Amino acid sequence: MKVLIVKTSSMGDVIHTFPAVEDAARNRPDISFDWCVEEPFAGIVALHPAIGVIHKVAVRRWRKRLFDGGTWREIAGLRGALRASRYDLVIDAQGLLKSALVAVQTGAPIAGFDRASAREPSATLFYQRKYAVPRDLHAIERTRRLFGLTLGYQPDLSALESGIVPPVGALP
Repeated sequence: MKVLIVKTSSMGDVIHTFPAVEDAARNRPDISFDWCVEEPFAGIVALHPAIGVIHKVAVRRWRKRLFDGGTWREIAGLRGALRASRYDLVIDAQGLLKSALVAVQTGAPIAGFDRASAREPSATLFYQRKYAVPRDLHAIERTRRLFGLTLGYQPDLSALESGIVPPVGALP
């Protein structure tokens, strides 16, 4: 099974997603994971060994240059790359309209928070699979529960591991 994670920004949100990725990689070794993220955070996503392809978006830059032909060529290129990857499932771990609009470009079924759980309820209009996850939980636990519900396992919430592998020589 081939799954795309859509969590485009911010740095903290991206880092908060790592424990869910680690849970999923341990519980579902049959799944390969790719990630769609804003350009500045691609290097952080690359630190997790379970992530294969990293698709970079530039939503912030694209918004500023909406009428530039280069922007639309980049968006078309991203859409082509996402479609060509032929994902079995997309997990929109952000729950925003912008992340849902990125996810829909894949042509794959999209899983995410239900209307009461999503940060922007309108994002759920694009989801085929919707899961209730209490909004009062910490972002890390919310994302871990979403991944578990989506992929069919119960995360061990008593353990918390990011799975991050720092580059050799990165630490003193």
